[in-house]
Amino acid sequence: MDTLFVSSADAAPQTGGAPDQDPILLDAYSNTVVNVARKVSPSVVQIKVSGRANPSTPGGRPGPARPDRGNNDGGTGSGFIISTDGYIITNNHVVAGATKIDVALPDRSDGPGRDFEATLIGRDPATDIAVIKIYADGLKAIRFADSKQVQVGQIAIAIGNPYGFQYSLTAGVVSALGRTLRSESGRLIDDVIQTDAALNPGNSGGPLVNSNGDVIGVNTAVILPAQGICFAVSSNLAALVAGKLIMHGRVRRGYLGIAGQLINLTERIKQYNQLTAKTGVMVASVEADGVAGNSELLQGDIIVGFNGQPVATVDDLHRLLTEDTIGRRIQLTVLRENRQQGIMVTPGEMQ
Repeated sequence: MDTLFVSSADAAPQTGGAPDQDPILLDAYSNTVVNVARKVSPSVVQIKVSGRANPSTPGGRPGPARPDRGNNDGGTGSGFIISTDGYIITNNHVVAGATKIDVALPDRSDGPGRDFEATLIGRDPATDIAVIKIYADGLKAIRFADSKQVQVGQIAIAIGNPYGFQYSLTAGVVSALGRTLRSESGRLIDDVIQTDAALNPGNSGGPLVNSNGDVIGVNTAVILPAQGICFAVSSNLAALVAGKLIMHGRVRRGYLGIAGQLINLTERIKQYNQLTAKTGVMVASVEADGVAGNSELLQGDIIVGFNGQPVATVDDLHRLLTEDTIGRRIQLTVLRENRQQGIMVTPGEMQ
């Protein structure tokens, strides 16, 4: 027996098969985005900075999206409130070097938006995350989602202030996970989320949220002039860094006091020392400044291991030199005169 389906009052009956679901799906998608906008927009702020003497200009290469700057000493960006007592997350490159930071809150149903001067709590160039604070009442905080649960293809919604157009929303999907991005400090940011939700200068520091309106990332970068290739620092990393900035004003990292460069290892050296990596980090110079205990390291040593973990690049060293290594005796595995040996170092704290 055929079943009759009617999609609207004016539509003709259809027989058999499934009904045309497009209008229903479109409406469900629209409702999701509208609900997220209503939930998240009160927590998104516009940030205006001034007094910056020499703003960074990455100039079209992959890297942090620049805030829209009308002149050499100012700029704009986005941020979002993470606590009702006024802590706000944004990008380091939005507030770096600014002598004055102003925050504009969105308009409310009972009146216009409010403006406040913000205090810089701390910033971390290595992850492009910064925390500022305003003293205001009636603030609505946004929640973090677990970025480990994010999946490719899920809805991703960005809210920010591109080119100064306040509280603009764009929607797309998560395009890829596990990307790495080079920060302005030279370190790699791990577990970066790629999205096709359109980002422009001024979106920097705004939230990338899921269909529940919870933060899955902090919008931080675009590739120019590519279309639809945008990046966000994962929510788990952003929350971790923000917590350290609020508690200590900075993120502590280990420091070896060396200048290193990538070097290829010959097959003979690899086989003789039973190494799997094709490269290591050659010590170009050692800084005997007393910050790090590195007296056993010699110029020309090739670092291939750190505390039992393989080291193939300078980025590997950066990743392994965490806060927990500061002041601890750590064994480095080095190649000296092409032979593998262990030496002890004590990482200092990066200033």
